[in-house]
Amino acid sequence: MKYRRGYYKKDGTYVQGHFVNKRSGSLKRKNGKGGCLGLIILFLGLLVLMSCTSDRESPCAKKNCSGFSTQAEAQSTFDSDRDCYSNLDRDNDNIACEN
Repeated sequence: MKYRRGYYKKDGTYVQGHFVNKRSGSLKRKNGKGGCLGLIILFLGLLVLMSCTSDRESPCAKKNCSGFSTQAEAQSTFDSDRDCYSNLDRDNDNIACEN
């Protein structure tokens, strides 16, 4: 705290000198809790959660020829999404599970 000298207002009235805080009122904490530490912990928690969910593979990447009972079933699955089931066609002739 520091002492503020007395001064005159614009309307001519005199304000007696008094003690004031050195910090401005906008920098004061309102409730004394939270702050940057809370935001950092929240951010780290979200980062960990996102890293755990991104490690999952898509369900179509696990399909292979032994998972189908017939070649026609594998071909219809391959035709539904050729990019996703590209592992069913090893020689890229658009025929799934030729063996």
